[in-house]
Amino acid sequence: MIKQYPHVETERDGSVLIIRLDNAGAKNALTREMRYSLRDIVREIEDDRSVRAVYLTAKGDAFCAGGDLNMLINAHQPWEVHRRFRHANRLFPPLMTLDRPVVCGVKGYAVGGGMGLALCADVIIAAESAQFMSGFYRLGVVPDCMALFTLPRLVGLARARNFLLTNGTWSAKEAADLGVAAKVVPDADLDAEGLALAQKLASGPAEIMGLSKLIMLKSFEKSIDDMMLYEDLGQSLAMSGAEFNEGLDAVSNRRKPDHAAAAAADPTNDGLPDLSKPVSSQQDK
Repeated sequence: MIKQYPHVETERDGSVLIIRLDNAGAKNALTREMRYSLRDIVREIEDDRSVRAVYLTAKGDAFCAGGDLNMLINAHQPWEVHRRFRHANRLFPPLMTLDRPVVCGVKGYAVGGGMGLALCADVIIAAESAQFMSGFYRLGVVPDCMALFTLPRLVGLARARNFLLTNGTWSAKEAADLGVAAKVVPDADLDAEGLALAQKLASGPAEIMGLSKLIMLKSFEKSIDDMMLYEDLGQSLAMSGAEFNEGLDAVSNRRKPDHAAAAAADPTNDGLPDLSKPVSSQQDK
């Protein structure tokens, strides 16, 4: 069942939520409507434990052209920009720290803030047509949408500086060589490959992966002692959960684990739908 939002649509495929940017006529630029829709969708995912992974992609021949030009022309006074970034703070960090795996499929241009949106995902699958473009200094703005956070961590400070200062562009292959993209696939195969990876992650211990994400994001700013403490607390929580119990039993009995079913049957997951039922019946409730 497809659910429509302003400039975005979502669709469930089992325990994966597919998010498609849906403003192809504007190259999926980050309009106000799109940003508000994405914020609301992330909030819904946070409250829906039946979503075990996310596949983020876009309609049309471009992933995202970055900032909406009409907005930049008509709303660039200090208070207007401040309010916009106060709102962005409720979208980009929550997407990056979402406690479920997020896969992003990029086809065509991912420019400026559009590239920043893609980099908030855990894994990027790039179509052969993908182009990761800085573009910030061409316009005369500070890199945003978390790019100043993600890029140095992904490629190192020197490469990030060079890429941003020269208004650089990475092809799909270059992005993969740098580790920004995990894989390059033909354009026609992008959604199948991206969704297959999201399904694979959803079938694993998705909640434990989400917990690990939160700890990993601290690794560039915390001491060794702090990281050991986070690992201690994280592992204590992980080993008390249904996903660990299922994994341990599966390894002990030499069978394939079913983490999703174990999570669905866990009585501590208040309100989590039974994943053995058809998705349509869950959504209609």
